[in-house]
Formats: sequence, structure tokens, C-alpha cells
Amino acid sequence: MFILVLIAISLFSLTTQHLPKMMRSTQFKPGGPENMSIGEVPLPQLRPGEVLIKVYMSAINRADTSQRKGLYPSPPGESDILGLEAAGSVEMIGPGCSSKLNKGDRVMALLAGGGNAEYVAAHEDLILQVPTAMTYREAAAIPEVWLTAYQLLFTVGNVQPNESVLIHAGASGVGTSAVQLTRAVGKAIPIVTAGSQEKINTALSLHAAAGFNYKEGPFAEKVVEFTKGHGIDLILDCVGGSYWQQNLDTIAIDGRWVLYGLMGGGSVDGNILQKLMKKRVTLQASTLRTRSIKYKAALVESFRKNALPKFASGELKPIIDSEFPLEKIADAHRLMESNKNTGKILIKVRDEDREEL
Repeated sequence: MFILVLIAISLFSLTTQHLPKMMRSTQFKPGGPENMSIGEVPLPQLRPGEVLIKVYMSAINRADTSQRKGLYPSPPGESDILGLEAAGSVEMIGPGCSSKLNKGDRVMALLAGGGNAEYVAAHEDLILQVPTAMTYREAAAIPEVWLTAYQLLFTVGNVQPNESVLIHAGASGVGTSAVQLTRAVGKAIPIVTAGSQEKINTALSLHAAAGFNYKEGPFAEKVVEFTKGHGIDLILDCVGGSYWQQNLDTIAIDGRWVLYGLMGGGSVDGNILQKLMKKRVTLQASTLRTRSIKYKAALVESFRKNALPKFASGELKPIIDSEFPLEKIADAHRLMESNKNTGKILIKVRDEDREEL
């Protein structure tokens, strides 16, 4: 046994010799985008069950802008580098991994942090193989928002065929994913709110049944009218406080309301509890980043089985707004905070046709 351990250690040592000791990554001090920079840090150390991914493309999410402001720290024990997803190639297999991944495999990964860097450690159970015809650019737009939307709809929201689903921020990364998943996987009816006709048109092009511009006035009455008085069976809400009254006016009897963001604040002033009881509403809050590996692994496997094949068929497609080089990540954060993007904002870490930057 001792000899086998020595052999394993020697082989692992050989696989690490070609790797650099340091890598470029996003760094920041709590505050605005102007406090962001690119610096060098040591490569991540692999824990049991993890692989090292050479990152080609990554992305940003609302969680990243909140973390940058000091409002949403990374979970204990996880990387404090920004980035909740990455696409690239498997560079090294860590200790305790199964045989389902090999060096050089093209993959995309759901992360608790660390994606906005040249290399990232990812648990093997939270990795998806990139479909043959898909680019790293497309793949980087999938893990965080598509798995979030999938979780909200099916794991938490329990959407059923022919139900109505109200998706706030319908042209965001999660929104455009949820619209498509509602139709293609849930066989339900997506309805969106958004802040411009252009964004609504994007949602409609993805087969949303209707869209309403919240900047043009209250949307609740229009939504209820569209559903012929029935109301909404499931609400996916990333807004929170400022929408509570309209959500309750919109939701159907026995409806489900899934809260996964607080863009409109976390405070409520009014008789929300009475209204919840009157309509027998189920209100459930949900996050993904802080869930256990076991929970996220089950989510990834369900997505792999039920959703991933639909990208190859064209039923599902990642919606990409823009792409920034890693050095311009502060500009990517500014764009996200302007609420002008439609779909994902990507971060290019390295060129696909070059071995190193």
C-alpha cells in the first residue's frame, strides 16, 4: 500500500510540473468597479473530488457585483475570486476523482467562486461536458444562469404543464434562460416583465407569451387580464421589496412565489401576511451558491439529462449580450449595473487557438 501511495504522489507531481505557479485573476477592494484590478495569485489547490480547469471564457452575475460591494461574501472555504462559472479544458485531475473526466476534456463548470481567473478548481460533480458543436463562448453563458433558472422552475417552483409563469427581469441571463426552459422543458406559459420594449421583444422572440414594461406603469392588472382573470401560478422574483404588492395582486389562488433576488430592496411595508393567507400563497426564498455539493450535483445531473440535449437540437440557446477581456472586467460590471444588458455578459480570459496568453 505504501508503494502505491508513493507512485500516486509521484504521478501527481509529474502532472503539475508543466503548470505555472501563478495565474492572473480579478482582484478588488469593496466598493465600485474602479476598485477592480488584475493581479497574480497562486494556482488553486485541488481538494478531493476537484479538477483544475484552464479557463478560456467566464462571465459575471449579479452575485459578483454584490460581492464586489462587500454585500455577498463567498461561502466559507471557497475562493474569494469573483466568477460563478467558467468554460475551458480539464488541465489536471485531482485526488479522489472518478474516471468520468479526462485531461483535455472541454467542460463548463458551476462554481462557488474563482471563475474570473486563468485557472479554477471545480468539483467534478458540478461539471458539464461542452457539447461538440458548442463554443467556449456559448458554454460560459450557461452554468450559473441556466442552472439557477432550472432550479427555480423545477426543483423549487415545481412548475407544471400549462401553468402560467411570471418571470421578472425577463431579458436578463436568468430571465432569458427561464423563458426558454418554461416552454421547452416545463411545457408551461412564460410571461415577463422588463424595462424596455427591446428587452420585451427579446423575450417574445424566445417564445414568451407576453411581456409588460414596468417603466410604463403597474403591470399587475395587465397580467391578470392576460391570464383571463386566473392570475399567475408561479412567480420567479429577483426584485423583492418594490414588487411585493403587484406580485400579490397578480398571483393566483394557491400560487407559488419564488424569491431569488432583492434588486428592489429587502423591506416590505404593508399587510403582506394577510394577503398571502387570503390567496394561500406559498412564498419560498432560494439561493444556489451556498447549497451543498450534493444538492448542486443532483441539480447538474437533472439539467444534464433534461435540458442539455436541447441545446444541440436548437430548442435552447444561450443569449449573450457582450464580451469583455479579463482586463476590462470593471467595464463589464458597470454595464451590468446600468441594467442595459440583454442576456449574459461574458469575460474572455484567453484565446481558444492559443496555448497561453
